[in-house]
Order: sequence, then structure tokens, then C-alpha cells
Amino acid sequence: MAAERLSTIPEADIDPSGVFKYVLIRVHSTEEEAYVDIVRGYSWAEYHADIYDKVSGDLERAGGVDCECIGGGRIKHDSAEKKIHVYGYSMGFGRANHAVSTEKLKVRYPDYEITWANEGY
Repeated sequence: MAAERLSTIPEADIDPSGVFKYVLIRVHSTEEEAYVDIVRGYSWAEYHADIYDKVSGDLERAGGVDCECIGGGRIKHDSAEKKIHVYGYSMGFGRANHAVSTEKLKVRYPDYEITWANEGY
């Protein structure tokens, strides 16, 4: 059941274009030793914690999972050019592993050029 619940959670969900904050969230099953890392990035968020609080609250209320934020950063998404650049860090959560975030985004956007760097805020 737990693996099935985790498999229903999209691994990447970001705004269709713009520059915005993102978080890398580890979603743990409450039933067994299983987890999935997910990327969430939205322009409505003033702080990285705004994204984490909304996403983790929604997932945890649905049941069967606990969430932890394992870092954050920024995403520049240019849908017209089909490019995504992941960079920077979160003051509150620290720097996400951008290599992991980039791999999640490549699955969601297979025809995009997706890059990352640790530079920038």
C-alpha cells in the first residue's frame, strides 16, 4: 500500500514559466521504509517554507506519509526555449541537491535542456 501511495505522487511540479523558489521534499511512507523525493516550485511563494508548508500539509492530510524538506533553491523556467536552470539555496532549509532535483525535472520535461549550478541565491 505504501509504495502504491508514493507512486501516485508526481515527482516534479513547477510553474510553467518564470523565476521562482523551489524545495526538494522527501516524502516518507508511514507504513514501511520507503520514500520518494519530489520537486515543487511556484512563483506565488514569498518564502521556501510557504511551498513546503502547503505541499507537506496537503500530502500529510491525505494520509500515509510524513514529509521533510531536504533543501531548496531557485528555478528559472523558460517554456518558450524549453530550458530550465536550477540554482541557489534556501536561507531556511539550505541548498537542495540540485543534481537530484534536475533528474526529477528531466523525467517531467524530457524534451528540455535542464542545467544546474550551486552559484547564486
